[in-house]
Amino acid sequence: MPDQLRNDMREARRASGMAWADFARASGFGMAYMRNVENGNRRVTDSVAAAYDRVLDTGGAFAAALADAAPVDVPWNQAGATLAVLTNLVDGRRVDRRGFLAVGAALSASANNWITAIRRALLDPRATPVDGPALLAGLEGRLDHLRRVDDELGSGEVYTAARSDLALTVAAIKSGRYKGSHLVRLFAIAAEAARQVAWSAFDQDRFGVAQNYFDASLRASAECGDVLAGAYTLSFAAIQCYSTPNLANRAVDLLDAARTQARGRSTPRMEAMLAARTARALSKAGAKEQAKHQLHLARAALDKGKREDDPNFLYWVDYGEIEMIAGSSALELGDPAEALRCFDAGMKASYPGDEEFPRSHAIYLARTAEAHLKMHDLDAAVATGRHAAACLGSVDSARSATQLRGLREKLAPHTAHAGVRAFLEAG
Repeated sequence: MPDQLRNDMREARRASGMAWADFARASGFGMAYMRNVENGNRRVTDSVAAAYDRVLDTGGAFAAALADAAPVDVPWNQAGATLAVLTNLVDGRRVDRRGFLAVGAALSASANNWITAIRRALLDPRATPVDGPALLAGLEGRLDHLRRVDDELGSGEVYTAARSDLALTVAAIKSGRYKGSHLVRLFAIAAEAARQVAWSAFDQDRFGVAQNYFDASLRASAECGDVLAGAYTLSFAAIQCYSTPNLANRAVDLLDAARTQARGRSTPRMEAMLAARTARALSKAGAKEQAKHQLHLARAALDKGKREDDPNFLYWVDYGEIEMIAGSSALELGDPAEALRCFDAGMKASYPGDEEFPRSHAIYLARTAEAHLKMHDLDAAVATGRHAAACLGSVDSARSATQLRGLREKLAPHTAHAGVRAFLEAG
């Protein structure tokens, strides 16, 4: 569904001055349902558009806009499918694979289609030169920069900027000026731009939007035969799955697909990242021994050291990050003592959370505070919670804010403790 239409509907509702409860009651839909529509997590259906028109007296404008922006179903094996999908997204049209698929099922379908497509077009990395038109290098540089912006400032502005870069890339592809290896490179750029849009949408709790861009990223990576780009995208789609209740095993499947297709082409650092995220997914599924084994594989892979052919998007994969994931997994599996040991090991590995990764660090600190709470150390829980709040102060991330809010809820029963009370009152 076009972002602009949802934005227009939201602005019209706000301009009406109606309270959410009153608006939902008048529309005939539940308040939570309508919030999800505006946030992009549910489709704008004909009946929803008609309800907005009726309640806000807009003369059928929203229903007409919806009809003009009908989603398009583009099969993976159709000629020109990837460009069609990318065009639909940058033009504001949501690609609907026959609608109403749950997030996990939709991402699984995308992964299965990617496996088939990538086998037909595996790229020889030596065939794509790094020199070429300045436009391509400029787009790659912008996306490199946006990854760092996301780390330090959060996903709010990255969503808009990455969509803009994706639109520029699609325009370059459609211009017809770029052929051969340059066209391959443009589709690789599109894969990364779409992945960044997807990740930032997920980080802002826009799960339906994220699903569509993950799919587009996989299509673009298959178009150019870049298996590592596709595997990287699947690793982020897996986070969306294991962050969704009852979808941890689907996340494991996505990561298995990424590892299988990348085998023989990935570097130890890439293998470490995929193994660590597999461990995290397994912890969500309650598979303690399997998670432990994957963490062993991740650490062993890192022990092999960095390589010149490491993809530049893996700059963040180091011992500190792996230990933070290990701590999160241990906490999920009900072992707060092991979680604290891992979190401490991560910090001792010179994890630059405060300076370079405050968004992720806020999440890890909130989990560390929760582990302290489970160990009945309220003073440490409060101190770490304050550190997490400080990290989050300059970061735009709904996901991090949710983690910190969850910590506050867990601390709420302990307000007899002066430190807890002061922390909660500080907001």
